[in-house]
Amino acid sequence: MRLVHWCAADLLHHMDDVLDVYGEAMGYSPDLLQTRRGYIASHVNRASFTAVATLDDAGRLLGFGYGYRSRPGQWWHDQVRNAVRRDERHHWLADCFEVVELHVRPAAQGRGVGGRQLTALFAPTVESRTLLSTPEADESTSRAWRLYRRFGFVDVLRHFRFPGDNRPFAVLGRQLPLST
Repeated sequence: MRLVHWCAADLLHHMDDVLDVYGEAMGYSPDLLQTRRGYIASHVNRASFTAVATLDDAGRLLGFGYGYRSRPGQWWHDQVRNAVRRDERHHWLADCFEVVELHVRPAAQGRGVGGRQLTALFAPTVESRTLLSTPEADESTSRAWRLYRRFGFVDVLRHFRFPGDNRPFAVLGRQLPLST
């Protein structure tokens, strides 16, 4: 398998595969995935947009991730800003790279794909912090949670419910660069 950096056009060109991986990893229905198509397409124009993909030897998408600079007026940023304690808002959101999506096909999990994708996403960033959200899960059995903890992510919000998804999420953050 190989990790590649994608520009905006690459992500858009592979949108069907991206949605397929996203659906497998998150357990979302095909109907919900189609609503995500427009959101993802609009994200590629945001400041500091960065995307990576992991392909198998035949060129099949095994995983992908992308993010960008989090700013006021962006839906996720504003949801988190309104939920974070006032004294923590500036610390976490003022200079933040938002990991918007990071997914690996379940059959490819446990082989270091997510960790390589996360490392590659952070390589070009200039922001001093990063945030992401992930569904609440048993930290001892969830591969995503173990990955984020291994990378030093700490709790920013727990059991948060985003509008449109009835599952509780955690918002996790850490300082950048990774070497600190």
